Amino acid sequence: MLLLAFDTSSPAITVALHDGDQVLAEHTVIDARRTGELLAPGIAYVLERTGKAASDLTDIAVGVGPGPFTGLRIGLMTARALADALPVLLRGVCSLDIVAASVVSTAPYLVASDARRREVYWATYDPHGVRIDGPYVNKPADVEWRGPSFGAGAVMYKEVFADAQLPDVPNAELPSAGVLAAMVATGKAAVLPADPLYLRRPDAVEPPARKVVTPA
Repeated sequence: MLLLAFDTSSPAITVALHDGDQVLAEHTVIDARRTGELLAPGIAYVLERTGKAASDLTDIAVGVGPGPFTGLRIGLMTARALADALPVLLRGVCSLDIVAASVVSTAPYLVASDARRREVYWATYDPHGVRIDGPYVNKPADVEWRGPSFGAGAVMYKEVFADAQLPDVPNAELPSAGVLAAMVATGKAAVLPADPLYLRRPDAVEPPARKVVTPA
């Protein structure tokens, strides 16, 4: 197996390469405004660092969100294009599940990410990291949860998520491609179609057709 994994659902443009036993290389840049510029170089970096070529890939895994429209669209379009061109098996994974996979908890917990517009994407998990409910998008105050909370959304709204857990490692509140790759390689991921989980309509919409005015 040579698995390429990446996620663009958050400010982290994160890419990793996994050989079925371990992560061979990982590359992450935090810059939500340059997803289109940074994803391809990240893929090139992990391939070059390991001396591999795209033609060596056997699998691709991609985070499907929930997340902002533009970032998800870039990641999913890239994944689909690569999978079709090579061709290789393509698998999607909920991006909140990726964060949850790094959580250590003896109780059920919530993972939340920043959905912008003062909202969060969120889902709940059992102590084994299995998703119980979600994902959803809500105002933080409308999320009826008082237990342990993880992820960038929980940290951002600590006044609401009183039991928000601060990460011990920088950027651990964001999805990691290395974690995604390991989840898929070990069969621990809840695999989804590689379709984006937007949960709401994009900010940019097509303007309505102009009314044609004819002379009287």
